[in-house]
Amino acid sequence: MTEQTIHLELDDSGLAPSLPAPANPRDQVQDVPYRPVEFRDDDLPTALERCAVWLRQAQEWLGEPLDVLAIHLDYDDRQGSPYYDVKVLCNEEDLAGVPIALRNSSK
Repeated sequence: MTEQTIHLELDDSGLAPSLPAPANPRDQVQDVPYRPVEFRDDDLPTALERCAVWLRQAQEWLGEPLDVLAIHLDYDDRQGSPYYDVKVLCNEEDLAGVPIALRNSSK
């Protein structure tokens, strides 16, 4: 068996620099093994729409479906401070661009 080394270019947070970032400043990629990509808004359909746009962009960048373990919804519906927090738990290797590096190394 031969081991193959793959070089990945990652930023300080372990993400591929060319990974599309969520567009809204309230959205973020968090730091855990299956990394939550967070979309937060006071309107659930808006948060879900931004999540769907980002998923499409990330899958197009990756060249294959993104490995998503779960989608988590947190909310606070109290008067005066409602919010929805949609988190998509994504495989960190996909976010780092490993499938892209594997394809490029096999060319």
